[in-house]
Amino acid sequence: MALAVERHWPADFPLYGMALTRYGHGLRTERIRVIEAAHPIPDQAGGDAAAEMLAAARALRPNGLLLALLSGGGSALLALPAPGVTLADLRAVTRDLLASGAGIQEINAVRKHLSAVHGGRLAAACRAPVLALIVSDVTGDDPTHVASGPCAPDPSSYQDAVDVLNRYDIKPPRAVLEHLVAGLRGEVAETPKPGDPPFAQVENRVIASAHRSLEAAAAFFRSQGIEAAILGDSITGEARDVARGMAGLVREVRRHGAPFRPPVALISGGECTVTVRQAGGRGGRCAEFLLALAHALGDLSAVHAVAADTDGIDGSEDNAGALLSPDTLERAAALGLDARKLLLANDSYGFFAALGDLLLTGPTRTNVNDFRAVLILP
Repeated sequence: MALAVERHWPADFPLYGMALTRYGHGLRTERIRVIEAAHPIPDQAGGDAAAEMLAAARALRPNGLLLALLSGGGSALLALPAPGVTLADLRAVTRDLLASGAGIQEINAVRKHLSAVHGGRLAAACRAPVLALIVSDVTGDDPTHVASGPCAPDPSSYQDAVDVLNRYDIKPPRAVLEHLVAGLRGEVAETPKPGDPPFAQVENRVIASAHRSLEAAAAFFRSQGIEAAILGDSITGEARDVARGMAGLVREVRRHGAPFRPPVALISGGECTVTVRQAGGRGGRCAEFLLALAHALGDLSAVHAVAADTDGIDGSEDNAGALLSPDTLERAAALGLDARKLLLANDSYGFFAALGDLLLTGPTRTNVNDFRAVLILP
């Protein structure tokens, strides 16, 4: 996005900016400085960059323009904690939330209330007009949920943040608890809300979304003579539960030719969750979905599948996702791999790595949520 701005920005018009992305995902730019930081667990590099961005927004004069290029990942990368909360506190809460099975909207409700930039605070700090161009990686494409909405009004509250922590039995560090309690008491200001004056000159515009990626995938399958059924870009829930539901649909198609006749590709998007039940497992939500799908399908023939995060990183590993083929379980058994045991251990990465079926794309430098396709052949 930053490179595209440089290419289209008038050469004689002033431009100052920073692009913050995860390690290894940067591109060479001329006028916009690229900074790399950690994701999904934040680090000091992200905190320093977020502080500099906030200072730059505050320094803009009313006749300037804040152009905010936002995509998924900004919640962790823009790691500037609220006063009284440390980066170590933020890291601890983030780690516990990611392992809890909480949905992204729930996680972001907490992060917004522990941040100095999220939940509309970046835009509220700026006296100049704000235009946020957003690549959405969340279901529903609401700007408040993309990168925890630095430029969007926040409808959530401190009470919502506390409710999430209680719901998933997360015990936050003392400083985090004190900050949230102060917020509940009104001693710390809430995030800017819809209708607040700072948003009178703010525009949040979604320019790319998960559903557009599904449409592109469907067009590709049809160009190969295969019907494509888009099941939606908002399929969420525990990855293994979503996989069991998908397996049921696959069996209906295979046995009864309904609601679709093979060959057909069942395409879906949306961010699943993984509740980590055992320490030591590896693998993100896409690989866990596929391992659960393999287990649920059993020996059903002529079914192939892919599940991958469109940014090239499935959770915190080096793979985008994985591939499933009709002989996956047979090859696994020959290697002594028990799909059920590895699923219970949250070790989908180990399963697909042993088979050589990890999907390794490297950085894609975009992020429009997860992509899943199940191909059912005659």
